[in-house]
Amino acid sequence: MPPDDDHDHDEHDHDDHGHAHAAVDDRHEAEVEARRRRALAQIRQYPDVALRLRANEVTEFDEDLRPLAERMEQLMDDAQGIGLAATQIGVLRRVFVFRPAEDTVVAVVNPRIVDPGGGSETEEEGCLSLQGVRVPVERATKLTLEGSDLDGGDLKLELEGMGARVAQHELDHLDGVLIVDRTDDESRRKALGILRPKPVLR
Repeated sequence: MPPDDDHDHDEHDHDDHGHAHAAVDDRHEAEVEARRRRALAQIRQYPDVALRLRANEVTEFDEDLRPLAERMEQLMDDAQGIGLAATQIGVLRRVFVFRPAEDTVVAVVNPRIVDPGGGSETEEEGCLSLQGVRVPVERATKLTLEGSDLDGGDLKLELEGMGARVAQHELDHLDGVLIVDRTDDESRRKALGILRPKPVLR
């Protein structure tokens, strides 16, 4: 799942130092964009069949699990997202990584929601696997998320706001459910129009 808002960029003075800083910033932004594109190329894009498959429960906390989570975290960050499920890279294991807070990344194995909180709220969501699409989705505003950490230990998170929304979004991915399935008919129609492959004129 991508972040909610675009990042603001600092303005620079127009003196010599300003031009030098602007050139450095331009190079940095180009590198960041190149990383984003490389990451998105490794993330399955709609209508890839893997996005519609239900992931399997993790029964063995083997040596492959941590490298998988580390790769997912790197792809999530490079793609400028705040959540990524294993099915989005074609791995059918019930694992996702996400940022419940700005400075925290959590990997959750076999996640499950045990206590959806009080109310619900509808907000626009995007998805790293559905580029160019944002649709309104209703989600619980608070929840308790349980699962395991990468070593098989018990994990329990009390989430609200954006953290709760992202967890629900990524858990949907592990069940083969996408944001276009969760939105209203008109928004779905517009989104599928954006996602439909365009004819190539020769």
